Amino acid sequence: MEQFFQVGVISSTHGIRGEVKVFPTTDDAGRFKELRHVILDAGKEQIPLEVQNVKFFKQFVILKFKGIDNINDIERYKGRPLLVSREDAVELHEDEYYIADLIGMKVKTDDGENGTLKDVIETGANEVYVVEFEKYGEVLIPAIHECILDVDVEKMQMEVHLLEGLV
Repeated sequence: MEQFFQVGVISSTHGIRGEVKVFPTTDDAGRFKELRHVILDAGKEQIPLEVQNVKFFKQFVILKFKGIDNINDIERYKGRPLLVSREDAVELHEDEYYIADLIGMKVKTDDGENGTLKDVIETGANEVYVVEFEKYGEVLIPAIHECILDVDVEKMQMEVHLLEGLV
């Protein structure tokens, strides 16, 4: 299971006082209002940062970090992801899963066919799992109770039922 989840990517600096424009990669950009700590993935190291101020501008979140008061201190991190630990991640409801935990999961149909979950497509109604099966090739499976029979994140396994017309 993933220990860190990406919530955004630093797209550019904002002003000269160390603020950054962040493109949110989380479902709810409003969660940045509650976020107090993030981890800057600087490549070779992970830098813990304390969020001092949050503003919103168009599709971006403007963040100010405690102790970073100059554009020169943050400019080199353009394009770098911001992460949160699993403990700081958004609480999940029943039958909800972090996408990072699903990718790479082994999938087995109720007919005994094996595959691997390659991607998750987020649609307006429900998510759609992209599963590569040995027998069928790529299959798009809607994340609905009729298709998803069991998900075991700990064992990285999912059991599915392929409705007529999916393959």
